[in-house]
Amino acid sequence: MVGPRKPPALAEESAEVEVLFANMDKMKALTKKIQGSVNRLDASGKAVQDAISPIYGNTQKLQIATSNIDRVIEAIERLRAPRDQSEREERIIRAGPGRGDLRDYIASLDRTTMALADLKRTNLRSNEQAIAQLNGLLKLGNKQLEDVFRGILGDCSRQKLQPLEFVAKNNPFPLLPQDQLSTLRGINNHISQAVASTSQVDLSSTPTQRIYADIRGSYLESSLGSLAQASVTTARKVQPDALYKKGTNGIGTYVQAIEGIFVAEYDNITNVFARGEWTPVCESTCQTSLGEFNRTLRELNGHIQKNLLTDCFLGYEICGMVRTLSLRLQDTTGALKGQIYDSVKPIRETSKTSLSKLIEDTRVRTQTLVALPMDGAAVPITTESMRRLQEMTNYLDPLSSILASLGEGGWNNPSANNSSTTLDVNPDMVKLFASYASDTIDTLIQNLMSKAKMLLKGKNLQGIFLANNIAIVTRVIRNSELAPLLESYAGKLAGWRKTSSAMYLEAWREPSGHLLDVQYTNRSKERPHSGGGAADSAAIVKGLGSKDKDAIKEKFKNFNTSFEDLVARHKTYAMEAEVRTQLSKEVQNIIEPLYNRFYDKYREIDKGKGKYVKYDKAELNKALMSFS
Repeated sequence: MVGPRKPPALAEESAEVEVLFANMDKMKALTKKIQGSVNRLDASGKAVQDAISPIYGNTQKLQIATSNIDRVIEAIERLRAPRDQSEREERIIRAGPGRGDLRDYIASLDRTTMALADLKRTNLRSNEQAIAQLNGLLKLGNKQLEDVFRGILGDCSRQKLQPLEFVAKNNPFPLLPQDQLSTLRGINNHISQAVASTSQVDLSSTPTQRIYADIRGSYLESSLGSLAQASVTTARKVQPDALYKKGTNGIGTYVQAIEGIFVAEYDNITNVFARGEWTPVCESTCQTSLGEFNRTLRELNGHIQKNLLTDCFLGYEICGMVRTLSLRLQDTTGALKGQIYDSVKPIRETSKTSLSKLIEDTRVRTQTLVALPMDGAAVPITTESMRRLQEMTNYLDPLSSILASLGEGGWNNPSANNSSTTLDVNPDMVKLFASYASDTIDTLIQNLMSKAKMLLKGKNLQGIFLANNIAIVTRVIRNSELAPLLESYAGKLAGWRKTSSAMYLEAWREPSGHLLDVQYTNRSKERPHSGGGAADSAAIVKGLGSKDKDAIKEKFKNFNTSFEDLVARHKTYAMEAEVRTQLSKEVQNIIEPLYNRFYDKYREIDKGKGKYVKYDKAELNKALMSFS
């Protein structure tokens, strides 16, 4: 029986489902086949892995071995390279640097140094011989560079300078040529680095430093030698008693030359050496010249000690110059101050001693005078003492420092002198000089006064003598640099002057005493009180008794005798101009008023005969004026 017919759309979908089922069956069959193949492949892969694994391990070992072999070959090449390079550098180094451009030569040494460092890092005993060879090669090369360094310096230092020419013209001292400085600088840099790399040598004294100090030190010494000798030669005295005059010794030129040539040399040093080397190289280079300077100052100190009273001023001058030199070089170079100032210490001590010796000389020479001028003239020691003080004003800076080290009054007690070495100068120290000068003058005048009282008869002569010496003291102070320094001493000097005047005027008491009229001023109430005319004098005389008249006549007579005697003696005295003027004025101020009054009253005592009244007022004035 035929079933019912399906609709066309459903039939089509049913057919597609059947096709899909058929494909699924095929896929399942294919999957089974693929799984079987995978299983077989896994089995084959495992078999292959088991077979290849040993081969892979051997391959890795071979690769490591190959790498090690390559490294060994590279190391061998590195070991061979320094040896090969050393042969090339050896030819350059042994050929020598010459005098031309040293950069290639120094570069060769630098490469050799690097090669030596590489060999040392290998720590192989087989390289010991090569290391020794390179060390020897470097020593040779550095030695050759040192020889070039020495040769350049030697050429530049062969002809010594004539420093007097530069000092006289105030010109700077010459420097080394710039190209030579550049070469020296390059050599020093290499040698310093080589020394630093060995760390076996004191870096404060490299070969180039020692070479420089040796050659240039000798050059400086030879250049300054003539001035050192001149300083000693010009110190020799022509006149034994002559005071040293500032600037007459060669030490001034010598000191100027030292400053100029040291400053120039310091400039050379800064152009050759590194900053840290400047001071030690400068000090070692200048050491020989400073030694000669020191010896020169010792010789001059010996000369000063032998001629202390006249040449102590040379010592003051040297102290001032050396102080200035040490400070200037310290500012310029930062070195040498202590060494230079130490060299002047002996002269400084001698200078300190001289201050007490000068005062002592003044005291001793006045106390040992066996005679004084009979005309009252001043003695030479006064002029000499004041000339010394006047000369000292040319050296106030060094003297102030020296006096400060002694302290106030220390010059009067030399055994207590301290050893202060201050270099500073200030106004208080300058006052010390004024105090010293005052003590000197006091010592002089006090001892002269004592000696005058012992050796001169009569206070008038003693007063003249003292006044003359004081006048010289005053004149020297007034006409020199002592004036502003001794302003405070003016009062004391005026006191000395007043004392001398009083001593001289004491002799004039006698003639002035004869002119005193106390006994007769009130005798007659009838005596006219007029202006002193002839009528008045006649009336006064007329009113006197015979005894009174005789007494007046005797007074005129005694006055004339005493006055004329003093006038005659006055004219025999040797007086300084200002003393003559001063004393004549003081005598006139005393005698003239007394005489004029006495004359006006009693001139008619001898009725114009001139027997007793020898001088009218005009004649007396003329006689008094003749004093001056």
